[in-house]
Amino acid sequence: MDRNSITGLVLIMLILVGFWFINKPSQEQVEAIRQQRDSLQRVEMLREQERLTAEIRNEAEKTSIVLQHDEAPDTLVENRMRQMYGQIAPFVSGEQSFHTIENENIAITFTNKGARIYSVELKHYKTHDGKPLILFDGDDNKFGFSFTHNTRVFNTNNLYFDLTQKTANGVVFTLGTEHGEKLSFIYTLPEGEYMTNFSVKTENLTNLMATPRGSIDFNWEMKMPAFEKGRSFEQEHSGLYFKFFQDEVDWLKPRRNDEKDLRTKLHWVAFKSQFFSSVFIADEAFASAQVSTQIEENEESPYLKYNKTEAVVPVDFTTNQQIDFRFYFGPNHFYTLNKYGKELELNGLIRLGWGILGWINKFAVIPVFNFLERYITNYGIIILLLTILIKIVLFPLTYKSYISSAKMKVLKPQIDEINERIPKDKALERQQAVMALYRKAGVNPMGGCLPMLLQMPILIAMFRFFPTSIELRQEAFLWATDLSTYDSILDLPFNIPFYGAHVSLFTLLMAATNIVYTKMNTELTQSTNQMPGMKGMMYMMPVMFLFFFNSYSSGLSYYYFISTLITIGQTVLIRQFVDEKLLLKKIQAHQKKPVKKSKFAQRLESMSKQQHQLKGRKK
Repeated sequence: MDRNSITGLVLIMLILVGFWFINKPSQEQVEAIRQQRDSLQRVEMLREQERLTAEIRNEAEKTSIVLQHDEAPDTLVENRMRQMYGQIAPFVSGEQSFHTIENENIAITFTNKGARIYSVELKHYKTHDGKPLILFDGDDNKFGFSFTHNTRVFNTNNLYFDLTQKTANGVVFTLGTEHGEKLSFIYTLPEGEYMTNFSVKTENLTNLMATPRGSIDFNWEMKMPAFEKGRSFEQEHSGLYFKFFQDEVDWLKPRRNDEKDLRTKLHWVAFKSQFFSSVFIADEAFASAQVSTQIEENEESPYLKYNKTEAVVPVDFTTNQQIDFRFYFGPNHFYTLNKYGKELELNGLIRLGWGILGWINKFAVIPVFNFLERYITNYGIIILLLTILIKIVLFPLTYKSYISSAKMKVLKPQIDEINERIPKDKALERQQAVMALYRKAGVNPMGGCLPMLLQMPILIAMFRFFPTSIELRQEAFLWATDLSTYDSILDLPFNIPFYGAHVSLFTLLMAATNIVYTKMNTELTQSTNQMPGMKGMMYMMPVMFLFFFNSYSSGLSYYYFISTLITIGQTVLIRQFVDEKLLLKKIQAHQKKPVKKSKFAQRLESMSKQQHQLKGRKK
């Protein structure tokens, strides 16, 4: 082999090595592939386990035909099962039994198959059609821990435990062998609580359960049932939430199918409906998790979404230990969730808005709302009083906005004179003349907008508050049977796109009052013709509200209706005390005073002079 051949081979080797390094998967990619492979392997093994079990039972049934009466037909099944499953064989099959514990708030039914929670009923709540509110029932909710034994993957959800202890407020399920190996699931339900304590206790499990990664996977999946009248609205406010360990609460996107691979520690994972949640909490932390949510597209289905979680739980079977968890099954009520502490931050399940919107709801709206609840039982009256209180607090801003608009109105003749005197092609010069008029008159053209802008956070905060307020659920007022959902006075035989198949009266009233208020505002502020299309846009907003709010919470539509109605009343009242002629005299008196130019006006004037100079040079 000559030198050129050797050089060529070396170059080829270097290229191959370089190509391998460049395309080498990252550690994260390797881990993701491994997790995917493990998941697929577990699914295949579980399927194979079910298939072989069925074959063994069928074989045993055929064999038992030729056995004598004094022979044991189960011996064949037992031997084959032990060959296949080793020490886990006695727990693969069995008879399912159910056990219930309860307190004044909830009733929890357990099954020995998987030693899991089979169903949960919230005693103080009903579905929209008056049925008992069952958070989940039967196979709609599955959870268990995956482990390996004799190279096979098992899940506790498919194994039969023994009920070893039952008290008024707790149950203990145990999976134990004759060699002293035990796995126990311990549940306790304290009085007056929605929180259930759950502990996993291990004893001598080194040879029974293998944990090559020093952890086991917790698999939890649930079919989320519908409880409320407005399906699309409830579906939009349901989803999968989680809290990072010593960090904030986050969630999957509620309006589409979504999934995330969370590679950091988690404190809890929650399957949340509009007003109720099922939360699994780790007292220590989950090492990581994969979460996903899928929307049910069929509107006739009793389910809204399908949520899944696969969380990694650190465990060491070489030592006896107890791993503590908790389940919260209950309402999304702010103060109920808040009592479990700032560290858990369960109140993050209620989306009250970010930043200042959340502060307004947490520290102003909710405390006032709950204070009124102590003395008033009618929630329509509570909303009315809350609205009046808010409008009183905001009245100075409303008054300032009206005065600013009134000043603009009385200046309209002078502005029209400027527009006639200066042609449209000299837009900058016209604008300078108008601004000079405002300065001399002491009028701020933004004076009417700023007060309204300051009120916007409260309006948006209320938009967040009403759809999430469980206090309004199934509370009737006037013709509305449930303030948490839409109030239908007429069910249509057809569906109108973007509107629905019903007519909400509170939404109609809200749109009507907004049209009246828009008309009053337009008459007050028509001081310029610079934006002729704006008037039509202002009237389009109430029409858009009519479509947008038709399927929304009737409590929210009622609040906006009352709020706008009070604003109209305040405007009419202010008009009685504001003399526009006297206001014009004050403006004219102010115009006679020398005007001190602001820095902005000086810069604007300087820019104008520079433009004139440039035009002169071009000529």
